[in-house]
Amino acid sequence: MNRESPQLEVHRISVSYGGIEALRNVSIYLKEGELVTLIGANGAGKSSLLSAISGVVKIKEGSIRFEGKELTKMNAHQIVRLGISQVPEGRRIFSRLSVKENLRMGAYIRTEKDLRADLERVYELFPRLKEREGQIAGTLSGGEQQMLAIARALMARPRLMLLDEPSMGLAPILVELIFDTIQRINQEGTGILLVEQNALVALKVAERCYILQSGTVQMEGPSHRLRDMEEVRRIYLGFD
Repeated sequence: MNRESPQLEVHRISVSYGGIEALRNVSIYLKEGELVTLIGANGAGKSSLLSAISGVVKIKEGSIRFEGKELTKMNAHQIVRLGISQVPEGRRIFSRLSVKENLRMGAYIRTEKDLRADLERVYELFPRLKEREGQIAGTLSGGEQQMLAIARALMARPRLMLLDEPSMGLAPILVELIFDTIQRINQEGTGILLVEQNALVALKVAERCYILQSGTVQMEGPSHRLRDMEEVRRIYLGFD
């Protein structure tokens, strides 16, 4: 891949569910190793954009390219093989499997049989998962389940992670822990496209931001610049 070109390029995509248009002419890009956030109200199209990139939903028009490869004709498991992993909203772990079994499921596309190094990495990022590796995942707390969902995605060795509402339903102390870990994952070289309702936290950790409204990109730019804009502070950050 040309290091000067974006790693991910989404160009003028539209997505519809039946007669309802979820995205209209949306374009974003993400450079290799960047942490970029998408913010907006419920129903703005943020999750639909992640699902289009990961191949979970098909686009009506437009183009999505990752490291020069067109994704729009690929299915979801082919996209994972290219190096994109999604952590969906609501975690969606395998609740009847153990923590360790969930992690091994995250590596299902891999051909190597020895996953010890990858398990050690996620256990070092999330020591609590090591303590509970034999525990049934459905009995974990909400914060532990979110850790497991992120760790499971990491087992595929992605170069880009799509994170959908990682702080949803978590206590503030766990939100801080999750975002500290997200930043660490990014600093170690994994690009991250983050959807997050907690806009203030998202703007603090991300380099750039896209603001979606009614399925279109309304604003974009460096996070620190958007964070200081009066309209953004009033509508999305709750400041008068």
